[in-house]
Amino acid sequence: ELVSCVGWTTADELYSCSDDHQIMKWNPVTSETTRVVKLPDDVYPIDLHWFPRGIGGKKQSQAESFVLTSSDGKFHLISKLGRVEKSVEAHCGAVLAGRWNYEGTALVTVGEDGQVKIWSKSGMLRSTLAQQGTPVYSVSWAPDSDKVLYTSGKQLIIKPLQPNAKVLQWKAHDGLILKTDWNSVNDLILSAGEDCRYKVWDSFGRALYSSQPHEYPITSVAWALDGELFAVGSFNTLRLCDKTGWSYALEKPTTGSIFTISWSIDGTQLAGACGNGHVIFAHVVEQHWEWKNFEITLIKRRTMKVHNVINDAVDLLEFRDRVIKASLNYGYLVVSTSLQCYVFSTKNWNTPLIFDLKEGTVSLILQAERHFLLVDGGGLYLYSYEGRLISSPKYPGMRTDVLNAQTVSLSNDTLAVKDKADEKVIFIFEALSGKPLGDGKPLTHKTEIVEIALDQKGLTNERKIAFIDKNRDLFITSVKRFGKEQKIVKIGTMVQSLAWNDTSNILCGIQDSRFTVWYYPNTVYVDKDLLPRTLYEKDASEFSKNPQIVSFVGNQITIRRADGSLVHLHISPYPAILHDYVSASRWEDGVRLCRFVKDQTLWACLAAMAVANKDMTTAEIAYAAIGEIDKVQYINSIKDLPSKESRMAHMLLFSGSTQEAETLLLQSGLVYQAIQVNINLYNWERALDLAVKHRTHVDTVLAYRQKFLEDFGKKETNQRFLQYAEGLEVDWNKIKAKIEMEIAKERERAAASPAVRT
Repeated sequence: ELVSCVGWTTADELYSCSDDHQIMKWNPVTSETTRVVKLPDDVYPIDLHWFPRGIGGKKQSQAESFVLTSSDGKFHLISKLGRVEKSVEAHCGAVLAGRWNYEGTALVTVGEDGQVKIWSKSGMLRSTLAQQGTPVYSVSWAPDSDKVLYTSGKQLIIKPLQPNAKVLQWKAHDGLILKTDWNSVNDLILSAGEDCRYKVWDSFGRALYSSQPHEYPITSVAWALDGELFAVGSFNTLRLCDKTGWSYALEKPTTGSIFTISWSIDGTQLAGACGNGHVIFAHVVEQHWEWKNFEITLIKRRTMKVHNVINDAVDLLEFRDRVIKASLNYGYLVVSTSLQCYVFSTKNWNTPLIFDLKEGTVSLILQAERHFLLVDGGGLYLYSYEGRLISSPKYPGMRTDVLNAQTVSLSNDTLAVKDKADEKVIFIFEALSGKPLGDGKPLTHKTEIVEIALDQKGLTNERKIAFIDKNRDLFITSVKRFGKEQKIVKIGTMVQSLAWNDTSNILCGIQDSRFTVWYYPNTVYVDKDLLPRTLYEKDASEFSKNPQIVSFVGNQITIRRADGSLVHLHISPYPAILHDYVSASRWEDGVRLCRFVKDQTLWACLAAMAVANKDMTTAEIAYAAIGEIDKVQYINSIKDLPSKESRMAHMLLFSGSTQEAETLLLQSGLVYQAIQVNINLYNWERALDLAVKHRTHVDTVLAYRQKFLEDFGKKETNQRFLQYAEGLEVDWNKIKAKIEMEIAKERERAAASPAVRT
């Protein structure tokens, strides 16, 4: 008889239920099959779902019980050994689907009677969430287990568990919807219908992908746990797809309709319940990894082929167990199998470094130049390429099962993790100690964050993080924050995807219809007006809609289009060379390079870099080259200032950091200069506050204020100024003498401390 449902307990054990009333247990490794139990003759199973494994921090190595829904209107809680613990009358007519939530605290069932019911772990009815006139064929939990997605004819409905919360409903297919699945990592929804199409949606009901119509209705869809792949089942058809919808592979097995697809926990294989009584097993092979001149392919479950395209050399890498995850970057290949982790250097494929894994299933590998991160169900583990465990960062409410490459970012000294509980928060850790960075407070944004990325090069205290929020705006901010709130600056809008370069701090992204490269994103902190002049932009219409940046290595960017094809772009190599010169303080070489290339963008980058590094001579040359005459004059005036402190303060003013400039002057005891800065900026109140507080130059402030008002033909209305001006005669000669005295004093101080002069 037809097989109606399948479900994995471990990565090597599958249970299947069939209309012949049998529950079978399969081991695909040893090819053993055993009958677990024969159900009563009136019980026709429809859906099966194993109780989740990781509950309350305690990870069970395997699931211990499952829920089985059947055509007689009941659901049954059955142990792993096949004992029926409880049978519950749930619906009138068949119970078409049952699903545990991610925490295992609730069960949702749907039936032919059009009802959606929520049950407790022990099978007690908690609530009837919805009632409708048509059968509900499929149901899925939201990633946070606070909403339920279910079908209603051609409509999809997302209903929150809280009463009176807004219900989202939309027409998804032209025929009856048969199956849905909602992934907890990428928050995307799959739907399959009798209109012979499968579709991908985001959690707001926006269509991201719609397939071409197939020959037969799509009877099953299922996400792999990590949300990178999904599988589609139809009559004699099994298809493997990328999360953006395009298809990797199409198989035509003789199976009849595939009614259910279940992915194993490690995401390397899947099983399907077939209409002709078969259970089909399929393995994912031929994944590709590319880096510079190396191309690596997983040709069998335990074998990788390494191809060096320069000399056409081929190496085969054999593993003891099946490969689960791999990553190739920064000259290392990191491979995790079910029990071990292998680290290969691209210089030598024969002697990998091997160490055992604590937990088992690795869900994500991220690499930086000096170390790499493994993420599994138990936590985050940072290893050196010598295999030494460096740190294991933790934060409150940590859920590692929902992390992916968009929500975790690693650099040589910093690890950033976007939280799931509060989507507006990014936790930032010091890589070597695993402790929270700076004052320990996480980075908080005003709206939900979608994707994060740390820059890879430069000094630790200049480390930057770029992130995209829900409105698709791109922001950048500094990672190191001690007490003072670091400015989060917006540098792009409608950004689909972003990536930092691996060797210099250049950022690229796809904005709306343009591909943009920010050659020196730090410009926003130095001279905001200069930012548009440090960009490279190119029309992105050739990438079709929703393209994703795969990698940005050297000066080559790889972009994957919505149809799965890869496009390679090259950008100018000169900005990266300029970054290298500046990090080595080779300013003259930088100027020479800009003169050679004769490119305004490069000059603008050099100007910003010079100001950031307080090199005024280079800044002057670069600003002159791009025609910013006013800035050249200001830089010249800075050079003539008597003391280093004054020059530093005016540099800060140049970058728009008024507060820091004033603080620096006051700390250096240059009170008059701090007052004068505020007068020049027309911060009259602040200038008066300082003068009154330090009991000096009150008459100077009042004199300048009076002159300012006279110039504009205005009368004084501010009470404080009127109060201090009472009975005070403004004598400009006296004031000028005082100012000259202050400047002379500053000169003497500067001359007295030769260390400052150098």
